[in-house]
Amino acid sequence: MTLKIGIVGATGQTGSSIVNGLLSHPFNITPSNIISLTRPTSVSNAANTKLSSRGVSIRAFSITDPHATLVSSLADIDILICCISGTDETLQQIPLADAAKEAGVKRFIPSAWLPVIPPGGIHILRDLKEQVYAHIKSIALPYTIVDVGWWYQISYPKLPSGKVDYCLTMPADEIFGTGAPPSGLTDLRDVGRYVARIIFDERTINKYVFCYNELRSQLDSYAIMERLSGETIPRHHVSREELEADVAEALPVLQQRGGVDHWSPEGLVVTYKVVARQYALSWGIRGDNSPERARELGYVTSKELWPEMEVVGYEDFLRDVVEGRGEMVYEDRREGLMKVAEMMKQRKAAKGLK
Repeated sequence: MTLKIGIVGATGQTGSSIVNGLLSHPFNITPSNIISLTRPTSVSNAANTKLSSRGVSIRAFSITDPHATLVSSLADIDILICCISGTDETLQQIPLADAAKEAGVKRFIPSAWLPVIPPGGIHILRDLKEQVYAHIKSIALPYTIVDVGWWYQISYPKLPSGKVDYCLTMPADEIFGTGAPPSGLTDLRDVGRYVARIIFDERTINKYVFCYNELRSQLDSYAIMERLSGETIPRHHVSREELEADVAEALPVLQQRGGVDHWSPEGLVVTYKVVARQYALSWGIRGDNSPERARELGYVTSKELWPEMEVVGYEDFLRDVVEGRGEMVYEDRREGLMKVAEMMKQRKAAKGLK
């Protein structure tokens, strides 16, 4: 089967995984039929040059282009996959969907890639994305919503020795509530392999699909890391009340007219207190990120669709991390996120909290 697959954000974390998954898929997708739809200023950057060297096509494209230009750019695309991550860009997928519909795109996979989170005030990003999903349905554009749980790469705690600091994007030293609720975890490298299966599986058309490798709790992560490293990791529990207080304090600031500069020191803290804390409340306290909750919300799961699929095991992944073979994600954001973590600690200390 010959498909042309356009990817907006092909050089990002999720987009790169998808490209890798498509190139390794047994259907032997022709590399030139994978198209990186990239900003004109990024056509020749290092990441796109690397994709081009693997045979991937590079096409100048801007999600903010006029409608007619978008339609023309998508005219030969069968599957359109969006991997944008910025909140400001999320709603720009609405005119993109309109253009995809007119251009004859056969399926749109919008930017989802979240843990399982119910809509309706649980997480600001989930509700923002829901506006996009509702529009896609309203124009009868075939779609698949793909959520992928919580990445292995951001799921494990810091070791006291600093041994795994080399691949931590930010210090992971908090346990939410009891730490006992199981959560669907996925290796980032498997995300693309799931997507490759999805686009060739008609059972996923007009469906929400929850892809996950294993169910693990935070307590599981700590126990495995201690066993593999021989170290004892301190437990710092954060209560539901503390998480909710952070959100209540920061959400009005984030939503105010004009918003905040997300990359200023204060903006980073505000964004963290909303986005990260709402994630923690959802999967860490409520236990939303599970196959049972997903099925209640109408998802079909990867385990139901492809029970035979081999994926990276969580303990194998953690062993690689402890033995120095891990890789950092969002390396370009590490400095800012480390700064946020330090500022949060200082503010908690000032309030007399542990």
